[in-house]
Amino acid sequence: MGPFLLAQEQTSYYLIRHAEKNRNNPENPNPHLTELGLQRAERWKEVLKHIPFDVIYSTAYHRTVETALPISKERNLPITYYDSKKLYNKDFAKANHGKTVLVVGHSNTTPQLANKILQQERYPEIPDSLNGRLYIVTLRDQKIFSQLLSIE
Repeated sequence: MGPFLLAQEQTSYYLIRHAEKNRNNPENPNPHLTELGLQRAERWKEVLKHIPFDVIYSTAYHRTVETALPISKERNLPITYYDSKKLYNKDFAKANHGKTVLVVGHSNTTPQLANKILQQERYPEIPDSLNGRLYIVTLRDQKIFSQLLSIE
């Protein structure tokens, strides 16, 4: 599946994994964030405060929504829920063309999404202990640029 490049506008994707989740009950498939996770969610708000997001996407899990919420509230932008298995396709690319997009995902889906946009397997799964990675993928002038930052 290609990056579906259109015209000469810039499209930027900011991809983050959810913040630290509560691991007290390994049987719980939908845990909330820990206190440290809530602090990280606030930190993401600060780190990304100068990025003019047009849309925020999150899976419907507590941990991803709670990570996106501080940014969503501050900017009065709704959170759009997505199915990580069906996120990046031609319709998604067209709907977000020329926009600046935040996507909150998981240790496996966040690098997978970056790789789909890039059309190459550049980024491996995120180690479970890391919640501070920021993938930035930009499509501009028929080219794709990416960078991976570690935010602590």
